Amino acid sequence: MNDFYKDILTGIVFITGLLGFVSGEFIISSALFATAAIASNINLNRKRGKAGQLSCE
Repeated sequence: MNDFYKDILTGIVFITGLLGFVSGEFIISSALFATAAIASNINLNRKRGKAGQLSCE
């Protein structure tokens, strides 16, 4: 799966979490927000690692 599809999937999970929050499903929306945040951070760190910008300092 390339980066564009990963970004689309993360966006869909975020929007679903937002709709769940509005409808009152707070536990499910919290889990979806957490999933979107973790997926976004993992994807961002992989992009930085490929570019050589990741450091441990």
